[in-house]
Parts: sequence; structure tokens; C-alpha cells
Amino acid sequence: MWRAVDGSVEHPLLLPGALRAIPFQLDFARIGISEDLLVVLPTGLGKTAIAALVAAEVLRREPGKLLFLAPTRPLVRQHADWFARSFRALRIARFTGTVSRPVRSGGWEAADAVFATPELVANDLAEGRYDLTSVSLLVFDEAHHAVGKYAYVPIAERFRSDRPPGSRLLALTASPGGKDERIDEVVGALGVQRIEARSREDEGVREHVQPVTIEHRWVELPPELARLQATLQEAEREVARKLQRMGYLRKKPIGSLSIKDLISLRSEIFARPGPMTRKFGPLFHQLILLHLHHSLERLETQGVAPFLQYVDRVERKEKPSRGDRAFLAVSGLVEARRDASALLTQTRVASHPKLDALRDLVEEAYREERGRPPRILIFAQFRDTIQGIREALEAQGFHVERFVGQATRDKDDPGMNQKEQARILDEFRAGRFPILVASSVAEEGLDVPDVDIVVFFESIPSEIRAIQRRGRTGRSSLGRVVLLMTTATREVSYQKAETRREKAMGRIVRRLSTESRARSRRRRESSATGESTVSPTADPPPS
Repeated sequence: MWRAVDGSVEHPLLLPGALRAIPFQLDFARIGISEDLLVVLPTGLGKTAIAALVAAEVLRREPGKLLFLAPTRPLVRQHADWFARSFRALRIARFTGTVSRPVRSGGWEAADAVFATPELVANDLAEGRYDLTSVSLLVFDEAHHAVGKYAYVPIAERFRSDRPPGSRLLALTASPGGKDERIDEVVGALGVQRIEARSREDEGVREHVQPVTIEHRWVELPPELARLQATLQEAEREVARKLQRMGYLRKKPIGSLSIKDLISLRSEIFARPGPMTRKFGPLFHQLILLHLHHSLERLETQGVAPFLQYVDRVERKEKPSRGDRAFLAVSGLVEARRDASALLTQTRVASHPKLDALRDLVEEAYREERGRPPRILIFAQFRDTIQGIREALEAQGFHVERFVGQATRDKDDPGMNQKEQARILDEFRAGRFPILVASSVAEEGLDVPDVDIVVFFESIPSEIRAIQRRGRTGRSSLGRVVLLMTTATREVSYQKAETRREKAMGRIVRRLSTESRARSRRRRESSATGESTVSPTADPPPS
């Protein structure tokens, strides 16, 4: 077992001084050694350190290997590098890439620890390249992904059948979800009985975290953009009313419809009884409405240029569907597209007033006294916006880099391979440039210390993604989060929904954590008295 010596953890498998001895992390790790465990901790509070503590002791006690899964390749690389710096003589293998183009550094049999993306491992298991009978500790990072068809689900199921005696499962997340059903699905898929959760304000935690301030900066659409907004809204209402006359979209006001509502509408259409020929009409209008919704969202939250880029991309499809062509022919869309093009070419109106607000924010940050340039991480939902932000800030003389996924959209928006992603992150950490504009790829777990300001270029309705974004600051120094918001747009409802879901998540996770501790205590008491460990109020043990 570990010992705390001069504020650091001492263990036969860990290098001296590699881990600080933080009490709540040690407490979580002790639980993880004796029970399968889901840890819910805000980003930046050392979930990886907890995994290292559990791994060190499990590998010391049991023959076998560590399998550490993370959803993205940069995150796999980060964890593997961190363990290599912290452990003595740990033989590490990395499995990343896609299922069709796997990249393996090291082999399964020879490794003490395998760090991998889950899709690759799930495919390897299905192909019989190896099994999990030698895995003493299985770690699921960003465990909130364990829902639906995500690869975490079959891997956890396979582990329940393959796992050797004494093995453990450790799941880590900052944000399991804001609904009971979502959290129950995650817990059920992982098969864990013990849940431990802490917030930044909890006793034993707050003294180890830095405060984070959250600020909203509001802008208004200028009259020219407001007119475009009204035109697209009317086109959207017209198509939605057609679907209502067909018997759909009657549960919510048209103005409150979300992307999820429109996507689930497709399933509802297919589920209705009747011949397929009667479903073509609703499906046709559902696709048009979905396109209009995406167009309006880009205009309201991103600006004129991203709106036009979206429409142009639909038009450039190699094989546009009948619905695609009908969307491009909607009179309101045609009018808005024409007026938007004129705005960009004939006037000085900015693509979106958020760009001016962002420039002001960056200039303010540079005027603050801190002995070095500020380190600013800007999150944007869409790749078109990322490029626009970069160009706007570079025009002001700032050094800006982008961080996006591997998919290449076109010659003006190339993807970034794993090596390029790693280089950009390393240079940002080293302070070689001050501003990084990133897509959702940078939301999960990437360790970028001392980010002074995290900027949300738009509000997002997902409590999971909002928590992940905010967690990029306030790690080792005072953190600041700035949300750029547009009045009288869907961003207002998005922000309200995110806040509501995040509060609900906190309540649900705390309740589940309390209940799981009570069950664990009853099992220990039953074992001590020789009674059965299964009771009507206890969950069955893992199979």
C-alpha cells in the first residue's frame, strides 16, 4: 500500500515525488482497490492520479495488466505519457487509430499497461486477437460515454465474463449526465455498484482547487442580422406547420423545437403504422426543417459567414437528396441567402457581433498584469467558426492556432492528424503561442495547465460538454470562464437548459453516491456476521 512521505506518495511501483499525497484522492483509491468504482469529480481534481494509485497497488498485488481506455487519441497519448513519467519500468503499449487503420505501439502480450481507444479494443476482442482474462485493472476514462452503442458498453460486458479473480474496474468522469435515465444507463453498462462523487465546494476538496469565475457577455444581433433571423424563422414555422397538419410536432411550440426533437421526429415517423408510401411526405419535410434549423442556429450563434458556408456545403453535395434540393429552394432561405451575401460583400457589418466582443476580451486580457502573455482557450461548436475566429484575431495581430479533429472538410479546412494535434498542444502548454481556438475534440480531459481564460463562443445545451469545457481552467491558478451570448436567440434557452441539467446531475449523483455507500456498508456488515451479501435492498454482485 502507498505511504504519504513529505507530501508525496511512496509506493514500490511509483517514482519518488510523482504523485502528491492528497487525502481525498487516497480515499477514493482505497475504495477502488476493494470495489469496482465510478468516480465523479470535477475536471482538474486528479482523476488520473486516482487511477495511478489504484493501478500501482492492483499491479503490485495481482499478476496481470492495466487496460486504460480513453475516447480520443490525444487523450490516450496524454495518459500513456503521464503513466510513463510516474511509474518505474512500466512496459507501455498504445493502441489508437481507426478500426480499419489501427496504429499499435507495442504489443498486448508484452505490455504491463495498454492505453487505447475503445473502438480499437472492441474490434480486437470481436476478432479474437486477445481477451481480457489477463486484465487486473480496467479503467474507463470519460465514462459518461458508456451508453447506447458506444464501444465502452460491449467492453464492460466482456470484462464481466473474462475478468480474473481480484480484478477491478475503475470508471472516471466529471459529468455522467443530467437525467436519472442517463446516469442509470452509464452505471448499468459499467456494472459498478460503488459511486463516489465530490464537488469543488466539498470539505476535503475545496482546499485543493483554485476558484473559477463565470462571466456572461451579452451581445445583440444588429438590425441587418435580425431581419435575416426573422426571415428564416418564418420559413421554419411554415414547414413545421405542414408537419403539424400531418399529425406531428404537436407536443411543443414550434419556436421551442430542438435539434434532438427534429432528429427523434424521424424515428417517430418510421414508427407510425401504415405503408411506407405515407411516410415519404413527413420525412421530406423533416429533412427540410432540420436544414432550416441548422441554418438558423448558425446565423444566430455564429454569424453570417457560417450560415452561408452551411448552405453552400449542402449545395455542393455530390448526391443531394430531394429534401436537400427542396431546402435550397425554400423562398425564405433563398431570400436570406441573397441578403446575407450582400451584407458580407457590400457593407461593413461584422459576421457576428460576438467577434467584436471576443476581440475586446482578448485585448483586455493583454492589458492585465501577469508577467507573461495570457493563455486563452476558445471553444467553438463549428469548424467554419473556428476559422473565422482565427482570421479575426490574427487581423488584430494576435498569434492564434487551431485544434480540430482529423476529418478534412475541404482544402480550406484540413483536419489534424495525431502528430499535429500533439504538437499544437505541446506548444500551447509551453507558451509558444497565447491563443488556441478548439473544437469539441479539446473538451475532454486534455491537460493544459494554467489556462487563464476559457471562452465559450456559443452556449451549448449539454451539461456534460459545458462541464468539460469549464474544466480546462482553474487547475493550478485562478480560473476564468467567459460565455459569449446573443440576446433573443436560442442561446438563451440553451443556457437555461444546461444550467437546469447540471443542477439535476449534482442532485442525482449525490443521491446515488449516498445510496451506494449504504449498500457497501450493508454488504460489509453482512459479510462480518456471515449472512448472505444479497438482500432485497442490495444490488446483485457482478456476474
